[in-house]
Amino acid sequence: MECTKILVVDDESRMRKLVHDFLSKNNYEVLEAENGEVAVDLFFEQKDIALIILDVMMPKMDGWQVCREIRQYSAVPIIMLTAKSDERDELLGFELGVDEYISKPFSPKILVARVEAILRRAGASAAEVTELGGIVLNRSAHQVSIDGKPIELSVKEFELLAYFISNKGVALSRERILNNVWNYDYFGDARTIDTHVKKLRSKMGEKGDYIKTIWGMGYKFEV
Repeated sequence: MECTKILVVDDESRMRKLVHDFLSKNNYEVLEAENGEVAVDLFFEQKDIALIILDVMMPKMDGWQVCREIRQYSAVPIIMLTAKSDERDELLGFELGVDEYISKPFSPKILVARVEAILRRAGASAAEVTELGGIVLNRSAHQVSIDGKPIELSVKEFELLAYFISNKGVALSRERILNNVWNYDYFGDARTIDTHVKKLRSKMGEKGDYIKTIWGMGYKFEV
Protein backbone atom coordinates (compact mmCIF):
# COMPACT_ATOMS: atom_id res chain seq x y z
CA MET A 1 0.00 0.00 0.00
CA GLU A 2 1.40 3.39 -1.01
CA CYS A 3 1.93 6.02 1.67
CA THR A 4 0.32 9.45 1.34
CA LYS A 5 2.95 11.88 0.06
CA ILE A 6 3.53 15.22 1.82
CA LEU A 7 5.89 18.00 0.72
CA VAL A 8 7.58 19.96 3.55
CA VAL A 9 9.04 23.31 2.47
CA ASP A 10 11.26 25.24 4.88
CA ASP A 11 14.72 26.79 4.61
CA GLU A 12 15.59 25.64 8.15
CA SER A 13 16.89 22.05 8.00
CA ARG A 14 16.16 21.56 11.73
CA MET A 15 12.50 22.44 11.21
CA ARG A 16 12.23 20.17 8.16
CA LYS A 17 13.72 17.27 10.14
CA LEU A 18 11.33 17.82 13.06
CA VAL A 19 8.26 17.79 10.81
CA HIS A 20 9.68 14.94 8.70
CA ASP A 21 10.24 12.73 11.76
CA PHE A 22 6.75 13.21 13.18
CA LEU A 23 5.02 12.67 9.83
CA SER A 24 7.12 9.58 9.05
CA LYS A 25 6.16 8.05 12.41
CA ASN A 26 2.54 8.42 11.28
CA ASN A 27 3.22 6.52 8.04
CA TYR A 28 3.41 9.48 5.66
CA GLU A 29 5.98 9.65 2.88
CA VAL A 30 7.78 12.99 3.25
CA LEU A 31 9.57 15.00 0.56
CA GLU A 32 11.63 18.05 1.52
CA ALA A 33 12.46 21.33 -0.22
CA GLU A 34 14.79 23.98 1.17
CA ASN A 35 13.36 26.88 -0.84
CA GLY A 36 10.35 27.86 -2.94
CA GLU A 37 11.90 27.20 -6.33
CA VAL A 38 12.80 23.62 -5.40
CA ALA A 39 9.29 23.17 -3.93
CA VAL A 40 7.51 24.21 -7.14
CA ASP A 41 9.75 22.00 -9.29
CA LEU A 42 9.21 19.03 -6.96
CA PHE A 43 5.45 19.51 -6.87
CA PHE A 44 5.01 19.48 -10.65
CA GLU A 45 7.57 16.70 -11.09
CA GLN A 46 5.93 14.33 -8.57
CA LYS A 47 2.26 14.91 -9.56
CA ASP A 48 0.90 12.86 -6.61
CA ILE A 49 1.66 15.07 -3.60
CA ALA A 50 -1.41 15.04 -1.33
CA LEU A 51 -0.56 18.03 0.91
CA ILE A 52 2.04 20.80 1.26
CA ILE A 53 3.42 22.22 4.53
CA LEU A 54 4.86 25.57 3.48
CA ASP A 55 6.97 28.12 5.35
CA VAL A 56 6.35 31.79 4.52
CA MET A 57 9.82 33.34 4.83
CA MET A 58 12.28 31.66 2.44
CA PRO A 59 15.03 32.71 0.03
CA LYS A 60 14.62 32.72 -3.79
CA MET A 61 10.82 32.35 -3.67
CA ASP A 62 8.74 32.93 -0.54
CA GLY A 63 5.72 30.90 0.58
CA TRP A 64 3.20 33.35 -0.85
CA GLN A 65 4.69 33.07 -4.34
CA VAL A 66 4.87 29.27 -4.09
CA CYS A 67 1.19 29.27 -3.16
CA ARG A 68 0.31 31.53 -6.12
CA GLU A 69 2.25 29.33 -8.56
CA ILE A 70 0.62 26.10 -7.38
CA ARG A 71 -2.90 27.52 -7.05
CA GLN A 72 -2.90 28.35 -10.77
CA TYR A 73 -3.01 24.63 -11.47
CA SER A 74 -3.95 22.71 -8.35
CA ALA A 75 -6.26 22.74 -5.33
CA VAL A 76 -3.86 20.57 -3.27
CA PRO A 77 -4.28 21.32 0.49
CA ILE A 78 -1.67 23.77 1.84
CA ILE A 79 -0.71 24.41 5.47
CA MET A 80 1.25 27.65 5.95
CA LEU A 81 3.89 27.93 8.67
CA THR A 82 5.03 31.35 9.84
CA ALA A 83 7.00 32.96 12.63
CA LYS A 84 4.62 35.91 12.50
CA SER A 85 1.17 36.12 14.04
CA ASP A 86 0.09 39.06 11.89
CA GLU A 87 -3.61 39.14 10.99
CA ARG A 88 -2.82 40.62 7.57
CA ASP A 89 -0.55 37.66 6.78
CA GLU A 90 -3.26 35.25 7.85
CA LEU A 91 -5.89 36.98 5.69
CA LEU A 92 -3.52 36.98 2.70
CA GLY A 93 -2.99 33.25 3.20
CA PHE A 94 -6.70 32.53 3.08
CA GLU A 95 -7.15 34.78 0.03
CA LEU A 96 -4.50 32.70 -1.76
CA GLY A 97 -6.33 29.47 -0.91
CA VAL A 98 -4.36 28.30 2.14
CA ASP A 99 -6.24 25.61 4.08
CA GLU A 100 -4.60 26.05 7.50
CA TYR A 101 -2.34 28.62 9.10
CA ILE A 102 0.02 27.61 11.95
CA SER A 103 2.35 30.00 13.80
CA LYS A 104 5.80 28.93 14.99
CA PRO A 105 6.62 27.57 17.49
CA PHE A 106 3.99 24.84 17.28
CA SER A 107 3.35 21.37 18.67
CA PRO A 108 4.34 18.70 16.13
CA LYS A 109 1.49 16.52 17.42
CA ILE A 110 -0.99 19.32 16.70
CA LEU A 111 0.51 19.71 13.21
CA VAL A 112 0.03 15.98 12.53
CA ALA A 113 -3.58 16.22 13.78
CA ARG A 114 -4.22 19.15 11.41
CA VAL A 115 -2.67 17.21 8.53
CA GLU A 116 -4.93 14.21 9.23
CA ALA A 117 -8.04 16.40 9.48
CA ILE A 118 -7.31 18.19 6.18
CA LEU A 119 -6.59 14.94 4.35
CA ARG A 120 -9.87 13.47 5.63
CA ARG A 121 -11.75 16.50 4.29
CA ALA A 122 -9.88 16.33 0.99
CA GLY A 123 -10.64 12.62 0.67
CA ALA A 124 -14.34 13.21 1.30
CA SER A 125 -14.53 15.85 -1.42
CA ALA A 126 -12.17 14.21 -3.94
CA ALA A 127 -14.96 12.40 -5.74
CA GLU A 128 -16.92 15.65 -6.08
CA VAL A 129 -14.05 17.92 -7.12
CA THR A 130 -11.68 17.05 -9.97
CA GLU A 131 -8.61 19.11 -10.87
CA LEU A 132 -6.78 18.60 -14.16
CA GLY A 133 -4.50 20.89 -16.13
CA GLY A 134 -5.77 24.09 -14.53
CA ILE A 135 -9.43 23.02 -14.77
CA VAL A 136 -11.33 22.51 -11.50
CA LEU A 137 -14.68 20.75 -11.91
CA ASN A 138 -17.01 20.63 -8.89
CA ARG A 139 -19.80 18.13 -9.53
CA SER A 140 -21.86 18.82 -6.41
CA ALA A 141 -21.86 22.60 -7.01
CA HIS A 142 -22.07 22.18 -10.82
CA GLN A 143 -19.25 24.70 -11.22
CA VAL A 144 -16.14 24.86 -13.39
CA SER A 145 -13.18 27.20 -13.07
CA ILE A 146 -10.16 27.52 -15.35
CA ASP A 147 -6.93 28.93 -13.89
CA GLY A 148 -8.99 30.15 -10.94
CA LYS A 149 -11.65 31.92 -13.01
CA PRO A 150 -15.21 30.51 -13.10
CA ILE A 151 -16.78 29.80 -16.50
CA GLU A 152 -20.47 29.51 -17.30
CA LEU A 153 -21.52 26.22 -18.91
CA SER A 154 -24.92 24.85 -19.85
CA VAL A 155 -26.01 21.60 -18.19
CA LYS A 156 -25.02 19.51 -21.22
CA GLU A 157 -21.70 21.34 -21.65
CA PHE A 158 -20.90 20.66 -17.98
CA GLU A 159 -21.84 16.96 -18.31
CA LEU A 160 -19.80 16.69 -21.52
CA LEU A 161 -16.70 18.21 -19.89
CA ALA A 162 -17.14 15.96 -16.83
CA TYR A 163 -17.36 12.92 -19.10
CA PHE A 164 -14.24 13.96 -21.03
CA ILE A 165 -12.26 14.50 -17.81
CA SER A 166 -13.41 11.17 -16.36
CA ASN A 167 -12.19 9.45 -19.55
CA LYS A 168 -9.01 11.46 -20.14
CA GLY A 169 -6.71 9.85 -22.69
CA VAL A 170 -9.45 7.57 -24.02
CA ALA A 171 -10.62 7.77 -27.66
CA LEU A 172 -14.39 8.28 -27.47
CA SER A 173 -16.74 7.70 -30.41
CA ARG A 174 -19.63 10.11 -30.94
CA GLU A 175 -22.05 7.26 -30.26
CA ARG A 176 -20.41 6.46 -26.93
CA ILE A 177 -20.47 10.12 -25.89
CA LEU A 178 -24.14 10.45 -26.83
CA ASN A 179 -25.10 7.27 -24.96
CA ASN A 180 -23.31 8.37 -21.80
CA VAL A 181 -23.95 12.12 -21.75
CA TRP A 182 -27.42 12.20 -23.28
CA ASN A 183 -28.35 8.89 -21.58
CA TYR A 184 -30.18 7.31 -24.47
CA ASP A 185 -29.43 5.54 -27.75
CA TYR A 186 -29.25 8.36 -30.23
CA PHE A 187 -30.29 7.47 -33.75
CA GLY A 188 -30.42 10.97 -35.17
CA ASP A 189 -27.72 13.34 -36.37
CA ALA A 190 -24.49 12.96 -34.37
CA ARG A 191 -23.61 16.57 -35.27
CA THR A 192 -25.25 17.62 -32.00
CA ILE A 193 -22.00 16.42 -30.35
CA ASP A 194 -19.87 18.58 -32.65
CA THR A 195 -22.04 21.62 -31.89
CA HIS A 196 -21.67 21.16 -28.11
CA VAL A 197 -17.93 20.50 -28.38
CA LYS A 198 -17.46 23.67 -30.45
CA LYS A 199 -19.29 25.77 -27.80
CA LEU A 200 -17.41 24.07 -24.97
CA ARG A 201 -14.02 24.66 -26.58
CA SER A 202 -14.89 28.32 -27.11
CA LYS A 203 -15.81 28.82 -23.45
CA MET A 204 -12.65 27.01 -22.28
CA GLY A 205 -10.34 29.37 -24.18
CA GLU A 206 -6.81 27.93 -24.60
CA LYS A 207 -7.79 24.88 -22.53
CA GLY A 208 -10.25 24.00 -25.30
CA ASP A 209 -7.24 22.52 -27.10
CA TYR A 210 -7.36 19.66 -24.57
CA ILE A 211 -10.34 18.29 -26.54
CA LYS A 212 -8.71 16.62 -29.53
CA THR A 213 -10.70 15.67 -32.63
CA ILE A 214 -10.24 12.11 -33.88
CA TRP A 215 -11.29 12.37 -37.50
CA GLY A 216 -13.97 9.91 -38.56
CA MET A 217 -14.55 8.76 -34.96
CA GLY A 218 -15.02 11.30 -32.20
CA TYR A 219 -12.88 12.99 -29.53
CA LYS A 220 -10.18 12.48 -26.93
CA PHE A 221 -9.40 14.65 -23.88
CA GLU A 222 -5.65 15.08 -23.37
CA VAL A 223 -3.73 17.46 -21.12
